[in-house]
Amino acid sequence: MRLSRSLASVTAAVCLVMSPPYDAMPHTRVAARVAAPPEPFGASCRSQVTGSRVTAYCHNPYPRTDGVRLHIECARWWDLDTDGAEVAAGPAQTVRLTGRCWKEVRSVWVSHRKLAL
Repeated sequence: MRLSRSLASVTAAVCLVMSPPYDAMPHTRVAARVAAPPEPFGASCRSQVTGSRVTAYCHNPYPRTDGVRLHIECARWWDLDTDGAEVAAGPAQTVRLTGRCWKEVRSVWVSHRKLAL
């Protein structure tokens, strides 16, 4: 009787150790979904700082309309930073964005947003 109890517990222990966890079990193969390639988007912009004035030209070579905004950070603490109005750059269109500080310009960047077709 003693031998069968110890053999049963050893057998149970070996079965538990040898069985792989549920995550390691092989799953049925399912065809992977192929994601659509991302649609090209975004106007290419170049900016020019002349003294305290900023001019940016953005050209959109793609079929989706791009909403571009000019952001200007001024160097002086008392000078107000500027976030320009959004301008729609349509397909194959170039837009000009302008802004200024009272004194020096610290940094300039253009933000993009996909507009509805």
